[in-house]
Amino acid sequence: MSSFVLYLIGMLIVIGGLAYGASLAGLPTQWIAVGVVVLLGIGIVTGVSKTRRRDPPAE
Repeated sequence: MSSFVLYLIGMLIVIGGLAYGASLAGLPTQWIAVGVVVLLGIGIVTGVSKTRRRDPPAE
């Protein structure tokens, strides 16, 4: 399993926990959905930047 997949699985667990906590706190569902989408986007961008292979230097 690649590092990116492991990173995304961890991010999904964190997002799920935060969404569940927000639900228990009584936040409206639409705002929970907005938060989930934003956090998922941030997670994907961060995961790609941390796990991508660096381009070899041009000679």
